[in-house]
Amino acid sequence: MAANDQNARPGLDVLAGTTVSAPGGAVTDTALAGVPVPGSGAVLSDAALRRALHGLPGVDQTGAQARAAALATRSIKREAKLWALEAAVRMVDLTTLEGADTPGKVRGLCAKARHPDPADPAVPPVAAVCVYPDLVAVAKGELAGSQVAVASVATAFPSGRASLAVKLADVAEAVGAGADEVDMVIDRGAFLAGRYAQVYEEVRAVREACGSAHLKVILETGELATLDNVSRASWLVMLAGADFIKTSTGKLQPAATPPVALVMLSAARDFAAATGRRVGVKVAGGVRTAKEAVRYLVLVRETAGPDWLSPDYFRIGASSLLNDLLMQRSKQLTGAYAGPDYFTLD
Repeated sequence: MAANDQNARPGLDVLAGTTVSAPGGAVTDTALAGVPVPGSGAVLSDAALRRALHGLPGVDQTGAQARAAALATRSIKREAKLWALEAAVRMVDLTTLEGADTPGKVRGLCAKARHPDPADPAVPPVAAVCVYPDLVAVAKGELAGSQVAVASVATAFPSGRASLAVKLADVAEAVGAGADEVDMVIDRGAFLAGRYAQVYEEVRAVREACGSAHLKVILETGELATLDNVSRASWLVMLAGADFIKTSTGKLQPAATPPVALVMLSAARDFAAATGRRVGVKVAGGVRTAKEAVRYLVLVRETAGPDWLSPDYFRIGASSLLNDLLMQRSKQLTGAYAGPDYFTLD
């Protein structure tokens, strides 16, 4: 996944300010002395991983909350609002993950993903449609010939509690049906119990099973208790080969929050500086309004930097968000709000 050229993104400058580190400080070369290079196999034990992860700078939770709140107050100039709304549309992973999902519902979702507003072909398509593995083939057929990717959850979503063999079979089903992206979940119980090597090896094995498909790793940050754990989990799965780190399954609260996103974006930025490999960040769960989405774009720009302001490196997992983005875009163009009934249901 290649980052887009900053110069090709009109309006980017209005999101700009001073890039900030997560409260607690950026990762230093000394702190990274015990951290393995991805794919090196240098760290395989819980003890070695614990030394590396607990050697990372601590996160000031109060400071992170204050920083995220301050960035949320930053205003966007009117002339850049349309760019920001359309950028957010391009970053949406349009999602349906319900037990009642049907092929018909997925076909409708795919139609909306390709043409979010059928009355306005200038509206860009979304980044991906995210479904369960058994519906990947349906989505793949509906999205054939488009630039919209098919993403599938896997690895005993949403709990992550299953044997590795079951998890890999889940991944094989999704990839075999044509998934371009796989959203896996870590075993939070293993992580919180300090079984870091188990989590590392499971992510590494899933990364291998994905083949050419991109791997997003869900941390389920609402169960990790502290921002220090969010930082450590982010580094752990990036070291194991994640292409994206993702906040949440969307199945419990709290899900995505600005302080959590700030910590994950800081980790991705510092990981890229330390290893030369850029990892994306996905926020999911609870992002429902255009105002919230634009605030996350500001957070991305101010924390990770402009290279992450691309669907290649930032995504928003959502279902109801897209309609609000379309309504706000219509307001920018016409000066009047279009009612929610104007747009098809997600």
